Amino acid sequence: MARVVLVYPEVYDLARFKEKRKEFPPFGVLYLAAVAELEGHEVTIEKVSPSHTRLDFAGADLVAFSVPSSATYGIAKEARFNSTYDGDPIIAVGGVHPNFYPEQTVVDFAADVVGVGEGEDTFLDLLAVRDRRRLVDVPGLIVNTKDGLVRTAMRPMIKDIDHLPLPARHLLDVDDLVMADRLSNTDLQMAHIMLSRGCPFPCRFCAAAQTRMQYRSGASARHELIHLKETYGVEGFAVVDDNFIVNKRKVADVCESIKDLSLTWSALSRVDTVDEPLLHSMRGSGCIEIKFGMESGSERMLKAMGKRIKQDQIRNAVRTAHEAGINVKLFLIHGYPGENRESTHETMRMLEELAPMVTRVALFRFVPLPGTYVYNNPLEFGLRGTDKAPDWNGDWGKYHIHHNDDHWWGTDAEFTELTSSYAELRSLVDATWPERFDAPASTATVGA
Repeated sequence: MARVVLVYPEVYDLARFKEKRKEFPPFGVLYLAAVAELEGHEVTIEKVSPSHTRLDFAGADLVAFSVPSSATYGIAKEARFNSTYDGDPIIAVGGVHPNFYPEQTVVDFAADVVGVGEGEDTFLDLLAVRDRRRLVDVPGLIVNTKDGLVRTAMRPMIKDIDHLPLPARHLLDVDDLVMADRLSNTDLQMAHIMLSRGCPFPCRFCAAAQTRMQYRSGASARHELIHLKETYGVEGFAVVDDNFIVNKRKVADVCESIKDLSLTWSALSRVDTVDEPLLHSMRGSGCIEIKFGMESGSERMLKAMGKRIKQDQIRNAVRTAHEAGINVKLFLIHGYPGENRESTHETMRMLEELAPMVTRVALFRFVPLPGTYVYNNPLEFGLRGTDKAPDWNGDWGKYHIHHNDDHWWGTDAEFTELTSSYAELRSLVDATWPERFDAPASTATVGA
């Protein structure tokens, strides 16, 4: 059996002002660890950060680096070359960025292989290889051979993700798994859970690597949630799926299966995939918050984003969720190409209209994330600063969505207007939905 080290960059969610708040656990890594352990392999998980990129991989047969976003590419790369090795371990890289740019990644990391597509079966086949020359026989890889890079056969997707073992949470510290202040307006001890994979919607700002949906059953969800209650004492959970509420029948199955567990939970959805019966079913099973990707209150901007939703759908979804007794959080993106003061004011008017029914708002400035339609079509949007532009400086770390005020597109005059209009929108959001962790006790609201 092999000795395996899985390496992931610790990522902080910096949406809260001046607070280092841990993101949800690295589910890709945890599932790889789980399937490897099930086959008898010895697995260790290591996390790296900008101040911790020097590790000792002595004794490892395989070292696999996870790159969950382009912003963490540099950290993972530093860890690859700052760390020490003995013997001749296989060096593998996977994750969101490598999936979009596998050939570049295998060269940058001097890796033996880069995974492309779904990872669990590929990882097991990789661990079974004892002769490096046989790596080219494993589907789902870019292989670095002495004759150059070889792309192996495409790996078919897993038909039934219910059969996967539970994520190997036991390999992480409890503090990386169980959190408070993360579930709507509560301080409940909670964990994160993944109940589906993929998102079929073609939003141009989103880097969804998988468009085909895979769902877990209600029985599978119940099994994991009972484990989380019994092992970690959680009182609630958040579904971290890209878009949990797509197939109403699948969601209803989960709700029916968990409604007697007395757990509080939240999930992310589009405004055009919910209806009154489903929302009441969710509320009856413990859901207290639904997070809608509103993005903008301007139909012109929504159309440009490929969002394919209308203002009335936003209004109806927010109202129906509110009437069902579910808190509403809205996600907004400001500054997508074409944004101006007029479209910003449309968003502000809609927020003012919806404010009595909205508990929280998260506002982000647009960033052309690698792998998105926008990023891959820089001439169409007049992008600057990408790896296709003359002013590219090689810094993948700038592609993060928190507090990012880079000038990505447009003239200086357009950027000045964009910055000014963002400040107006930011002021409205901060005044209407103050962070309960930053606002004075006398003005903090329970729904912030």
